[in-house]
Amino acid sequence: MIDAYLEILDAFSPLQEEARTLIESQISIKDIPKGDFILQEGSVCNHIYFLHSGFARQFYYKNGKEITEWFAASKEFCFSIESYFHQTPSKLMIQTLEDSTVIFLHRDAYMELSKIQSDLSQLAIKMFAESLVFSQRRMEHVLFESAKERYVHLLETKPNIIQKVPLAHIASFLGITQETLSRIRGQL
Repeated sequence: MIDAYLEILDAFSPLQEEARTLIESQISIKDIPKGDFILQEGSVCNHIYFLHSGFARQFYYKNGKEITEWFAASKEFCFSIESYFHQTPSKLMIQTLEDSTVIFLHRDAYMELSKIQSDLSQLAIKMFAESLVFSQRRMEHVLFESAKERYVHLLETKPNIIQKVPLAHIASFLGITQETLSRIRGQL
């Protein structure tokens, strides 16, 4: 499990053995049952979470409604960007949609390690840059694509979401009603 995690980190930015050993010394692994929270509203996000196995949803509440921001599948990272960097209570929640095994890398430990190990500072830059690019692309889809185009894009790029997630969460993620989602699905 840890080797797979380190290989994914290494794909972002090559890590020497010393860097791999330092990261391994700072992670913790937890089994999170379906429906439990990895991050709760009002908590400060002090970790970058890696789903070794399982599936999770990132969401928040707006006017009493759940708004899904993203889904994290097996072998993917998730965290609350604003809370992580500003060390403020998170509005974003991360909840497992199936039993999950999650690797936790603590922010403070990682920041200290990145000061003394250049491989780890490069890894942080590349991971956070990828997160920013992803966020910009997501916003472009919301702003410039129709609901149908967003759904088709989701089908093409993340078909596992369609298979694993209730339609209400998918509609929320796409920024449409369930009725609109049903109409779009009927047209395809």
